[in-house]
Amino acid sequence: MSKGRVLGIGGVFVRSADPAGLCDWYRRCLGLSLADDFDGVLFPQGALPEKAYGVWSAFPVDSPYFEGTSKGHLINFVVDDVAAVLDRVRTNGGEVAEGPENTDYGVFGWVIDPEGNKIELWAP
Repeated sequence: MSKGRVLGIGGVFVRSADPAGLCDWYRRCLGLSLADDFDGVLFPQGALPEKAYGVWSAFPVDSPYFEGTSKGHLINFVVDDVAAVLDRVRTNGGEVAEGPENTDYGVFGWVIDPEGNKIELWAP
């Protein structure tokens, strides 16, 4: 392979009117462990289950995949138990958009964070 190519997804970044509050929602509802030195999460390499992988994909502007949000992006998190995460979101007053849904690729669920970002949850 030649040099100068993309090797994987290095992060997902969202704008926020309240970064600390949004990070707190992700901690409480999605169980993310926040870093000590910045408002965010570090995922160690190799932390994903064997059949999990990172994806970048483009969708048509009118794709129903983005239903429920006016944002131009969607975040996908690999999780160990979609139903448990959806329950945690509900318990914390969050919005569950859909799921769990069993597919050939695994189990999926969708939530909307407090700033209208659609989050896809995936258990391979």
